[in-house]
Amino acid sequence: MTPRTRAPKREIFGWAMFDFANQAYTLLIITVIFGDLFTRVIVGNGPDYRLGNLYWSLALALSYLMVVVCAPVAGAVADHTQRRKRFLFASYLLCVGATALLYFVAPGWIVLGIALVVISNFAYAMGEVIVASFLPALGPPEDLGKISGLGWALGYVGGMVSAVFVLLVLGEVSLENFDRIRWVGPFAAAFFLLAALPTFIWVREPRAVPVLAATRGYLHAGVDRVRTTLTHLEDHRDLAVLLLSVFFAMSGVAIIITFSFIYGAQVIGWDSDVRTLMFVIVQIMAAVGALGFGALADRIGAVRTYRITLMLWMVTIGLIWGTPLLVDALARFAGIHWQAQHVFLVVGCVSGLSLGSSQSAARTLVGLFSPLSRTSEFFGFWGLSVRLAGVFGLLAIGLLQAILGLHTAMLFCVLLFALAWGIAARIDETRGRRSAEAFDSSPVSPVN
Repeated sequence: MTPRTRAPKREIFGWAMFDFANQAYTLLIITVIFGDLFTRVIVGNGPDYRLGNLYWSLALALSYLMVVVCAPVAGAVADHTQRRKRFLFASYLLCVGATALLYFVAPGWIVLGIALVVISNFAYAMGEVIVASFLPALGPPEDLGKISGLGWALGYVGGMVSAVFVLLVLGEVSLENFDRIRWVGPFAAAFFLLAALPTFIWVREPRAVPVLAATRGYLHAGVDRVRTTLTHLEDHRDLAVLLLSVFFAMSGVAIIITFSFIYGAQVIGWDSDVRTLMFVIVQIMAAVGALGFGALADRIGAVRTYRITLMLWMVTIGLIWGTPLLVDALARFAGIHWQAQHVFLVVGCVSGLSLGSSQSAARTLVGLFSPLSRTSEFFGFWGLSVRLAGVFGLLAIGLLQAILGLHTAMLFCVLLFALAWGIAARIDETRGRRSAEAFDSSPVSPVN
């Protein structure tokens, strides 16, 4: 087997720029602005907005369910045809178009809002899966942690640049400011459209095996390749265990990404300037976490690093839930009278570290366990696990917060990260890497 070499710096940078670009979508639309706008203004059933929260959870869960159905087969077809860039470009244009159309979602237009969020988030998630499949070809295994961490770090920088501009220029999320804040969709679309161009200019199409024509059509070939992989799943047992762990971990991450700023508005009751500062803090700490833990993964192993990040998440959730208690304790025992929103800023530092490090470590492990000839397919299974986790997590938190309220429901995330941590103990990183190398040395015959 030919040793993997590090790709040129320009190609690695071009690949990482897709993370930089697409964070404008996930942060502005899913996390910071449009999610809050949808629940409090488009639906607007105050004072606790439980119906809006439920609709938002259902919309995202539906988009993730579509990814669950499509990702592995689409990845297998992309591998078979070696046209990953074309798949990536199609998902990118669909996300950009649907996001721009969010401008037309006015208060009360709930169905249109749900439809556009479903389409745009589906396209975003498919693009995330396909672009991740380029990772194993960008360098040797001992460099993948740093390369993945660079992508996540640039992503958080891109998110910070785009979101701070929107928060400062478009203003607060409110009915009175709707005519300005509705431009968040077109702005996110334009940012993604322009910032992702280096990816399509500089990143090469990986050539792992000769392209073979599909005698029964590429869709059949994709289905057959997925079926073959599932039949030989025992050969990739460590990847299977990892994906089960990722399912629980990303269920928790999906909840945090989707509801953290909604939690800040509804439970903490923060001011708009504190919200902006929180966003900046989280992005900076997430970038630091992605870079720092990415380098750590290359030194101590990706599995060990991944488990450390899961422990960090459990601490984070305890702090998020316990913010009101911390405020009371500081006042009672230390005479420090901080507002809850200011204590929450400190919690945001730990949250940011957890966010950047955990996702980067998981992506690195999938890259290490993926044969070069089937990276899109294997990352398709990663996408299946992540998005199925999103379906489960968002439906669960949507129902739990409707019954218990958002504050209490957040404790559910502790259980999710604890399960992920325990399952990850069964992963053998060395064995998983050997399985991927053995597959490329003696691959299963491609299906025609």
